[in-house]
Amino acid sequence: MTFQIGEKVVYPNHGVGTIENISSRSFGTHSERFYLLRLTYSSMTVVVPFSHVGDVGLRKVTKQVEVGKVLAFLADGDCQCKSDWKDRFKENSEKMRAGSLLEIAGVLKMLLMLKLEKPLSFREKKMLDRARLMLVTEVSASRGIREAEAVDLLQKALSKSCLTWPEPL
Repeated sequence: MTFQIGEKVVYPNHGVGTIENISSRSFGTHSERFYLLRLTYSSMTVVVPFSHVGDVGLRKVTKQVEVGKVLAFLADGDCQCKSDWKDRFKENSEKMRAGSLLEIAGVLKMLLMLKLEKPLSFREKKMLDRARLMLVTEVSASRGIREAEAVDLLQKALSKSCLTWPEPL
């Protein structure tokens, strides 16, 4: 998959970023091309070699049609929760690393449902916050709307499942 300078992309587990530069570096006889990516939320820059784009899961921003599916899932989708903390955390971590917006929405919804039953652990609170951030930034980028408008869309969808949008940590 190739990207252009100025294109918005998703770096799994970190959110939306913009390709700022494409450069090459030589390592002895081997030359490698790199994307320089600036993450929207943290303003952190990340260098991703072309050869590792698939490994890290760098992908295009989710299309609007898929965002609609995410909103429908948040409003009415079924969500399973493992009872063992270790298994649940491992599964959720894998979903966050995979980077699919629908999987991230599943993590957010499952953690919100769990939160109704008992307090979340510190690590689960951080994961919930990261899932919240990733959903907001990607829905905003996909729909071309401000983040506050994205929060409103997500909040309305969750309210149909009797869940409340989480506040940032």
